[in-house]
Amino acid sequence: MLSRMLNNRNTLGLLFMLPTVILLLVFLTYPLGLGVWLGFTDTKIGHAGDWVGLDNYAFLVGDALTRLALFNTIFYTVVASVLKFVAGLWLALLLNKNIPYKSFFRAIVLLPWIVPTALSALAFWWMYDAQFSIISWALVKMGIIDRYIDFLGDPWLARASTIFANVWRGIPFIAISLLAGLQTISPSLYEAAAIDGATDWQQFRFITLPLLTPIIAVVMTFSVLFTFTDFQLIYVLTRGGPLNATHLMATLSFQRASPGGALGEGAAIATLMVPFLLASIMFSYFGLQRRGWQQGGDK
Repeated sequence: MLSRMLNNRNTLGLLFMLPTVILLLVFLTYPLGLGVWLGFTDTKIGHAGDWVGLDNYAFLVGDALTRLALFNTIFYTVVASVLKFVAGLWLALLLNKNIPYKSFFRAIVLLPWIVPTALSALAFWWMYDAQFSIISWALVKMGIIDRYIDFLGDPWLARASTIFANVWRGIPFIAISLLAGLQTISPSLYEAAAIDGATDWQQFRFITLPLLTPIIAVVMTFSVLFTFTDFQLIYVLTRGGPLNATHLMATLSFQRASPGGALGEGAAIATLMVPFLLASIMFSYFGLQRRGWQQGGDK
């Protein structure tokens, strides 16, 4: 009986999948379920808490800081994702050409992605420092500015600075992924288009972009996911400051739950991220998968 089960493809496949399923249940499903449950309670550190229903969510809807964190998260995600896509696509197109030392440059491009996020954030923290910033020092020496810039002291400058750091870190993932997609496009398509008199832009518009769209959809979905849930970069760089201008939903959830002790409220903020995250992913994936776009049309 056991030998027959082991020889069955379906049974053997399920057995191979079992360790992964157990890991997902323990480290993903259980924490998610616990977080949703805590969101409906008034649990605090050292206090088990009671069921309060939607009280946490009703409070968060009227909480100005939560609304600001939501705005920051959406703004951060949209701007950073668009910039990463544009820069990553340009870099992928460049690396796909026959340039000298192409393999070396491809390896160099991966460095920002390989370096741990905390170390990258610390490097940017020093670069943005109000007193020791290498950026301000260089601009002063060139005579462009006459005093150091407080990159992390002004709300909008801090937002722009954190977005730049996220873009710098995320470009390699998009560039290498799109480069892999470009490698699958047959050169004969470009040769035929060139013979027909198509310009470089027309080749990109009607060959490269439609054929690359499925890859773009997947890559941008992951980009939105990583950016929307970004925590390490923001926490190391600004911890949500100045004046909560860079607080994202993830950092605010942590602040309310751990240092603040309100586990139920922090869990509710984290749970509130789920519908926005799902909406972002669906827009990114299904929006880019439209048949008209893939076929080079306007719809």
